[in-house]
Amino acid sequence: MAFIRRAILKLILLCFVLSVLLVLALRWVNPSISAFILSAPGTYAQHKPVWSDWEQVSAWLPIAIIAAEDQKFPFHWGFDRTAIQQAIVERLEGSRMRGASTITQQLAKNLFLWPGRSWLRKGIEAYFTLLLEALLSKQRILELYINLVEFGPFVFSAESASQRYFAKSSKQITLQEACMLAAVLPNPRHSNLHQPSKTLRHRADHIKQQVNALGGVTYLNHL
Repeated sequence: MAFIRRAILKLILLCFVLSVLLVLALRWVNPSISAFILSAPGTYAQHKPVWSDWEQVSAWLPIAIIAAEDQKFPFHWGFDRTAIQQAIVERLEGSRMRGASTITQQLAKNLFLWPGRSWLRKGIEAYFTLLLEALLSKQRILELYINLVEFGPFVFSAESASQRYFAKSSKQITLQEACMLAAVLPNPRHSNLHQPSKTLRHRADHIKQQVNALGGVTYLNHL
């Protein structure tokens, strides 16, 4: 039994060290793959994201994403306690449980985890969320997110989406276009920016209002 306990402890320690080194490497390494990209049907070559450094992306996009997905992003440690509490209350009241994931949680899920829902998956997601927050800057977390998240059916990265939907680089997208991209994030595989629905346009307009309420791109100075 003692041998088994030591072996388990060594395995846990090894997993911890490897996960820390993996996340730490993201300070310098621009990943071109994620767990969600690998889980997409078809080949990797069909879905390979096009990387853009922070300076190569229009400032309207990160602020639109923050306005749409996680307005407290500059100030929390990966978890929005208020949003989580509200989601739990709504669930207890019988309402449809809304998402309470922060940008960092979504990045952890997209990078390292498999699609689906389970307590094991949520636990691993929380662990990687804490690692990302501890080892990377807020700007780097958002840069990784922008370059790996899905902006349409199997369209990964802002640059890929901008080229496909607007026929220009992500550096050139306008506030309205950034809000349209941010509007698809809750359900990218059922959104079509070539023919945006009324609901999608309404969401984009709401995001634009939130961007203005936050003070526009100057809000990024908090990162």
